[in-house]
Amino acid sequence: MWISKKIFFISTALVVTVGIYTACKSVAVTGRKQLSLVPESQMIAMSTEQYAQVIKQGPLSTNQTQVAMIKRVGNTIKTAVEKYMADQGRSKELEGYNWEFNLIQNDTTVNAWCMPGGKVAFYSAILPVCVDETGIAVVMGHEIAHAIAHHGNERMSQQIVAQVGAEAVDVALSTKSAATRQMFDLAYGAGAQYGVMLPFSRKHESEADKMGLVFMAMAGYDPHKAIDFWKRMSQVSGGQAPPEFMSTHPSDARRVADLEAFLPEALKYYHQ
Repeated sequence: MWISKKIFFISTALVVTVGIYTACKSVAVTGRKQLSLVPESQMIAMSTEQYAQVIKQGPLSTNQTQVAMIKRVGNTIKTAVEKYMADQGRSKELEGYNWEFNLIQNDTTVNAWCMPGGKVAFYSAILPVCVDETGIAVVMGHEIAHAIAHHGNERMSQQIVAQVGAEAVDVALSTKSAATRQMFDLAYGAGAQYGVMLPFSRKHESEADKMGLVFMAMAGYDPHKAIDFWKRMSQVSGGQAPPEFMSTHPSDARRVADLEAFLPEALKYYHQ
């Protein structure tokens, strides 16, 4: 029995290792290597179903001026992104994308998001922070960047690896006392959460900030305005945030500093 469990542990480790080496891709714009274990078609299918449910619940905004602005900015950035991906020979990464841009009437949730496959939703509460069309472009570029960078796939892949790893650790410690196994299980869980998941989440947010800056610049929106937007967002949050090492987002100060440092690169696309 112990031998079979040991074999299972070794086999699991090999599966994880092979998966990591065979499922690495690079992110557009930044070139960062990432883990991708889930077929993108599956990610898009799941996202399409979830998005349909959200839109059905709504309620969708009836403010035609605001709705038109969301769709206009979304389509403008989408067009710029598709051209960029084509120029880079990466159009295949957008297969299955069926872009949608919707505005949900919600005056309390300051948020927006983009699911795999180009499914975008804005909540009306974020519009006062955006102020104008360029502010919307900041948010739109950032959220679309998450989809283009396949961050959803990467995070799910990390969770798969973490889950497989947790099971392997449990098997490896099966001959130990229950208290010992519990201690290691808790240690592994904390390590996976604070050592991997959240730092990668912060990395994704920072990467989306930079890619979004490039995308809005490609679409003809002044990337300088992104700095002003994130400063306004900082005021909305009122500085109430958990310690950065426990947060899924960079601190407001770091985010602004990183964007200011990356601005010269984004401006190259704005002046083209």
